[in-house]
Amino acid sequence: MDRIGILALQGAFIEHIKTLRSLGVDAVEVRLPHELENLSGLIIPGGESTTVGKLAITYGLVEPIKEMASGGKPVWGTCAGLIFLARRVQGIEQPLLGVMDLAVARNAFGRQLESFEAEISVPALDAVSQPDERGRPFHAIFIRAPLITAAGDGVSVLSRLDNGGIVAARQGNLLVTAFHPELTSDTRFHRYFLAMIAQGQATP
Repeated sequence: MDRIGILALQGAFIEHIKTLRSLGVDAVEVRLPHELENLSGLIIPGGESTTVGKLAITYGLVEPIKEMASGGKPVWGTCAGLIFLARRVQGIEQPLLGVMDLAVARNAFGRQLESFEAEISVPALDAVSQPDERGRPFHAIFIRAPLITAAGDGVSVLSRLDNGGIVAARQGNLLVTAFHPELTSDTRFHRYFLAMIAQGQATP
């Protein structure tokens, strides 16, 4: 059985655990470097990205997560996790893993009061969809959300807002979403991440 870690330093990690367990996956909380061992993949959840970065440094997690990502293990960042994975963040110096060729704007849509929900098109999810789910928009919940402002040549854009803003992307074994799939009953993004893990395990 796949064993997925959820970085549990701060933020919305419990919801990811509940979703994964509903899919029959062994989901565990990660707070220390040794807890990254023997994982099939890692999710870095939403929260406050500066705090997550500082705590990751304090607990010695930055280099082990970088090694995990560069070694081909799937890593998925949601909201603050997206920021932490990115190479560049506009207008502020903060700890970053810098493993994904993205530039990101923090709180791109405003503060908590400007949080919003939107139906977005994510064609890549059709690969893990049931027949009645194919082509269905994903109900995305944005809470003090970041926005991807630039993506490198090796990055595949998975979804944009109607105004063209990039809100989901993939670079090989790395996945990011500016929104919170774990706060919905739609498990397609979690299934997509599990498919990435299965694909990696099948690659010689």
